[in-house]
Amino acid sequence: MARFALEWLQDYRRDWLRPDVIAGLTASAVVIPKALAYATVAGLPVQAGLYTAFVPMAIYAVLGSSRPLSVSTTTTIAILTGAALASVAPAGNAALAQAAATLALLVGAILVLAGILRLGFVANFISEPVLVGFKAGIGVVIILDQLPKLLGVHFDKGGFVHNLMATFGAIPESSLPTVLVSVVTIAILLGLERISPRAPAPLVAVGAAIAAVWLLDIERFGISIVGTVPTGLPAPIWPDWHLLNALWPAATGIALMSFTETIAAGRAFAHTDEPTPAPNRELVATGIATVGGAFLGALPAGGGTSQTAVNRLAGARSQLAGLVCAGVALGTILFLAPLIGLMPNATLAAVVIVYSVGLIKPVEFMAILQVRRTEFIWALVAFVGVMLLGTLQGIVVAIVVSLVALVYQVSDPPVHVLARKRGTNVFRARSSEHPDDEQFPGLLMLRPEGRIFFANAERVREKIQQAIAQAQPKVVVLDLSRVFDLEYTALKVLTEAEERQGGTDVSLWLAGLNPGVLDVVRKSRLGKALGRERMMFNLEHAVDTYRSRS
Repeated sequence: MARFALEWLQDYRRDWLRPDVIAGLTASAVVIPKALAYATVAGLPVQAGLYTAFVPMAIYAVLGSSRPLSVSTTTTIAILTGAALASVAPAGNAALAQAAATLALLVGAILVLAGILRLGFVANFISEPVLVGFKAGIGVVIILDQLPKLLGVHFDKGGFVHNLMATFGAIPESSLPTVLVSVVTIAILLGLERISPRAPAPLVAVGAAIAAVWLLDIERFGISIVGTVPTGLPAPIWPDWHLLNALWPAATGIALMSFTETIAAGRAFAHTDEPTPAPNRELVATGIATVGGAFLGALPAGGGTSQTAVNRLAGARSQLAGLVCAGVALGTILFLAPLIGLMPNATLAAVVIVYSVGLIKPVEFMAILQVRRTEFIWALVAFVGVMLLGTLQGIVVAIVVSLVALVYQVSDPPVHVLARKRGTNVFRARSSEHPDDEQFPGLLMLRPEGRIFFANAERVREKIQQAIAQAQPKVVVLDLSRVFDLEYTALKVLTEAEERQGGTDVSLWLAGLNPGVLDVVRKSRLGKALGRERMMFNLEHAVDTYRSRS
């Protein structure tokens, strides 16, 4: 990574300086309030959010490949972190800081190791429909988690259903002054987003709430505030190595989500004239950023979509904007910590809820349903799984559902019955839309698609047998032009099918084999049985040969 450190400086242009500084200052007005709020979601003190907006942001700006990406933490990472820490160190426990440092260190180490091993492709292990459902479930869990702070009520937390019932049961006991603060905060956030999208709505809302506590002393109405926030950087926090075994499964899931969100945000806001974010380098850069923050008690790092959008819209041209944002976070740590202590907890909860609602996208669900009902079901399974099983278990559900969806798709590849478009050499699937397409008496043309291997070979054989039984042909031509690989099990199934057909009047031909598949077939019993005369260059050749022999 030493070779990549500050690589962007080599191509830096002087006219980028002003927009970068403005973008960094603007983004900090969004990043810092949100980081404070996300720290509370993770069950950590608010200063952990400040440290997250400082160290990881600065380290990524030095090492990262995405110019506009803003790296601190996200709602998803925060709730997953909170779930992991709750299992080893209850909130307020003296061991919480060490547990947080251990978790962040593990997440960072996993990201770095994945980058070194070039595992950048793992971000594709969760399909988009499943990710939509997973994030929506996370959004609902976060909102439910923050609602008690919004209402000014307290109860013992449990599972999703328990928390839902407890929240509804506590509504009559809500603190009206706290609810009022919450409503005003939400109104400021939503109002500014609508009236002036480029305005730093979180900063305005947080600033107004702090001013109300400081000038109007609204704390006397029973409104709880953050309390004392230490000024300056903390002493290094050393991990508790005894927690490694307990935390590594959660750390693996958090690392996966961190990278998935980081690479998605980096790609979404990259201009066409900018370098595309390099997945493996992003893994290492984000991992080192997370490791650096671990020793201050920061949350695991990740690129945030909304804050990256603010950074880009404010004019960011390079990673310098991230360094400016980190500098503002450092200034806040050194000089403004006492003011942050005056912030109402209801304000932080309102910030979290407003930005967590964005994780729930009904339009995406409907778009998935319009395209494919099966994938809509996968999205719903991931959505419900997160809520009922828990956030960390939800990652497992998301991955398992994605893999099951993949297995389902590859286990049942299509086998098309073909016809020729009249007057051309175009062969396409037979359908009622093309009644004039040519078919040839006694000739059945079939085209399987995809990789044929042990998981789907038997299903392909069944479809071929059904087509043969229905058409009763003299010759069956398998067009393998869309089959990029033929695994041994599949080859054996085809060989046995050809041998069974040998006792009938049906002859099997192959056409359109790519060099790899052709080489495999030639080396097998099937190749020897077919010979050159029954392996055709393409379908047109097969049709001409059949017609000439008829």
